[in-house]
Amino acid sequence: MAAQALAVAASHDGYSAIAFPFFGAERRGAPVLAFTRFGEERLRVRTQVYEPHFVVVLDESLVETVDVLAGLRPGGMVIVNTTRAPDRLVLSKKAKSATVDATTIALKHTKQAAVNTAMLGAFAKATGLITLEGVEAGIMEVFGRRLSKEIADRNVAAARAAYEATRLGEGDSGRVYAKATKWLPTAQELPPGLATPPMETPFGRVGVGSSPSNLTGGWRVNKPVLDGAECTNCLLCWFYCPDGSITRGEKIVEIHYEYCKGCGICAAVCAPKAIHMEREIEEEVKA
Repeated sequence: MAAQALAVAASHDGYSAIAFPFFGAERRGAPVLAFTRFGEERLRVRTQVYEPHFVVVLDESLVETVDVLAGLRPGGMVIVNTTRAPDRLVLSKKAKSATVDATTIALKHTKQAAVNTAMLGAFAKATGLITLEGVEAGIMEVFGRRLSKEIADRNVAAARAAYEATRLGEGDSGRVYAKATKWLPTAQELPPGLATPPMETPFGRVGVGSSPSNLTGGWRVNKPVLDGAECTNCLLCWFYCPDGSITRGEKIVEIHYEYCKGCGICAAVCAPKAIHMEREIEEEVKA
């Protein structure tokens, strides 16, 4: 929706624009891509954007696992949702950078950690290619039409706040990414029904029960906090946790944050109300 709203914003400001998302088999919360092209001439290319002028990163944790600057053109810019200043970003190479704490802004104005519209405001401020008025028009058309005018108004407020809060600078280089190798099961490894069974591969455990070897804690915005004095060890949280990130203890349960995605189910089902959700802010430590 953000890519579509950006295209509408560009069209509002006189550009020719197209946008589309790219989805694989990912579940909600997994990294996905969306693309927007706009320019003064009529656009005819409808492929993915492999050499972008700008990269917008909605989740800072992706910077640690994905080379977000891959393919970025010389002189291009990356815009990141983070509490860090631009010069505190460590990327695969030096690049013009813009940062904004879009998560806090979104929670304040929309009451949800959906930062897409706030990042549109940051894009307008960082690039100067589209106006804030164009962004507002894009949000009203895309979000207002699908959701409601009231929700669109909240998102416009988030975009305005992010526009004012965006900081410009240059990110540093030095981050090294491991070369990813995709693993696919062979025909012999697939049982009837084509369901991948739990198994160890050269690239880690796959299939049901793979969560313990795949650290997904970086997906969180809010984290569950346990009050041990209130926990009765009723195990409802353990039973309902979709990722098995809660283990049983003799007296109380234990939450393993490496695998917890912060869905909040444990807090919702906790009978004694011993679990509550808190906003998680990464502490920046200067070495």
